[in-house]
Amino acid sequence: MRKVITGDQVAQIRNPDPLAFPIWRAPVYRTPGWIIALAQLGRFVYWLIRLVFRHPIVSLVVAVAGFTWAETGWLGVTLLVIWAVLVLVCWRVVWPVSFGRWMAAPARSKWRAWRYRRRWASVMTISGLAPWYRGRIILPVLGKVRSTRYTDRVQVRLVSGQSAAEVADVADNLAHGFGAILCRVRSAKSGAVLLEFVRRDALAQVVPPAPVQAYPDLRALEVGRREDGLPWLVRLHGTHVLVAGATGAGKASLLWGLVRAMSPLMHDGLVRVLAADPKLMELAFGRVIFDTHGDYAADPAAIADMLERAVADMQRRAARFAGNQRDHTPTRADPFTVILVDEVAFLTAYQPDRKFRERIMNALATLTTQGRAVGYCVVAALQDPRKEVLTIRNLFPDRIAMRLDEPEQVDMVLGDGARDRGAACELISSHPATGAGVAFVRLESDPDPVRVRAGWVSDRDIADLASACYPDPVPLELEGVPA
Repeated sequence: MRKVITGDQVAQIRNPDPLAFPIWRAPVYRTPGWIIALAQLGRFVYWLIRLVFRHPIVSLVVAVAGFTWAETGWLGVTLLVIWAVLVLVCWRVVWPVSFGRWMAAPARSKWRAWRYRRRWASVMTISGLAPWYRGRIILPVLGKVRSTRYTDRVQVRLVSGQSAAEVADVADNLAHGFGAILCRVRSAKSGAVLLEFVRRDALAQVVPPAPVQAYPDLRALEVGRREDGLPWLVRLHGTHVLVAGATGAGKASLLWGLVRAMSPLMHDGLVRVLAADPKLMELAFGRVIFDTHGDYAADPAAIADMLERAVADMQRRAARFAGNQRDHTPTRADPFTVILVDEVAFLTAYQPDRKFRERIMNALATLTTQGRAVGYCVVAALQDPRKEVLTIRNLFPDRIAMRLDEPEQVDMVLGDGARDRGAACELISSHPATGAGVAFVRLESDPDPVRVRAGWVSDRDIADLASACYPDPVPLELEGVPA
């Protein structure tokens, strides 16, 4: 007779039929209760330590509140909360920048991260970014979330085999799924992307001119606002800038914003500006500024002469620097020189005199190829960005594309693929209140375009700059503008 043994010792189910096939099952091992309790205690301690290190401020607040309640009761906790609220309010009023950096921004990012985490699985699955593999759904991994008042930047680690192009194809789905106005897919590292969700349009209203700094940085001149609410900083020292935009796109505001931002350095003799204004409209309004701190020319012959003098000065400076220094530092003896060229297309393509065209093109080509290291910067504005209009277009490392007439022109200005990365310049409104000054920027260090808006520099602002150029400043009378 077969001995009956329970499943605790052997893995065969008891069967009285001696001819039946044996049925096997996994043996059952009973873990002692003290081991289970010790394991759970270890897990709890690990979770608690991890929570304290990941959220030190919240942990400290909870610990202080608990200690206060144990010592003084609810009255002490209430007084502590009132005191903390008063401290935060005073911090917000007196030091808003540090409050936003250390309190508001982290709290906003935590809150937005929780919102994305709550909808992540459903949005990824419905958008088609969660493939089915070996009987289970694999989701892209949600990474760190950084939020501003206007945008969220979400780091995402893709599923193996996915590409950024697949995510870009469903950018509209992601924007609607997470309740954003727009979603842009930014390049990150291999196997990862950065999703930029625009929740509020920071550029919907006219941007006031940026405050003039007492000591401007020529590598970061504030001229407007970015889409995420941060200041738009334009670099001039060590680069050249090309500005393209249709009529009424706001190119003049950008040019005057640069002049306004550099004005303290111009008064100190560290910067001089050479203005070429063939249209006789935009830069002529503040001609006294350029006559005082540089030079001004409007006639094609005068412009050609001015540019050729700049080339000669640049070459003499390069000869003095040769073997002594490789970088330029603005001084009164060797000031940083900015060449502003408005409507450069008229000078390089539409000018009827072929000799003037060739002289101006040769001078600009020499300045853009040899001027960066010795303190010369060319800022050129045009309406038609075609290669046959400006053959030296690729010599401008930093490019700004305002409202354009055709989608194909976006890649002409910002480079191949810029339109696919979200630089929809042809969709910028032609209404001055909503579209003037709005642009997309491509920097030499970042291939992804950034949406910005230049501050509106009024006639009164230009008149104030011009008045400072007279020995005894006198108010300029402007039609319709009070003195």
